[in-house]
Amino acid sequence: MTLEEKLTALLKTICPRVKPDFAPVNTERPYITYQQIGGEAPDFLDGAVPTVENAEIQINVWADSRSAAKGLMMRIEVALIQATELQASPVSASVSDFDVDIPVYGSRQDFSVWSNR
Repeated sequence: MTLEEKLTALLKTICPRVKPDFAPVNTERPYITYQQIGGEAPDFLDGAVPTVENAEIQINVWADSRSAAKGLMMRIEVALIQATELQASPVSASVSDFDVDIPVYGSRQDFSVWSNR
């Protein structure tokens, strides 16, 4: 199972609507999107293939109110920190967001996530 598959499974225990990269505008709220925005690439001098992978993942939560978005992000942070299939730690605090065109409230946070390959 890949890091993203493990991440998706974990996030779906918190909210059933989880999409990589983006969700259609008419997606029922709340929902979660995520994307890989970087990460560390383990490299060994002997040419061995790494047994772990790392990704810096931005997780975005979208909801009908600011408090709902923030509350869901707080649950995600706790779940990631306590996860056993992944080792994750926050890279930053959460940031509130609002998309006036939809309109929808958001919260986003970056995590460093490690997983066995």
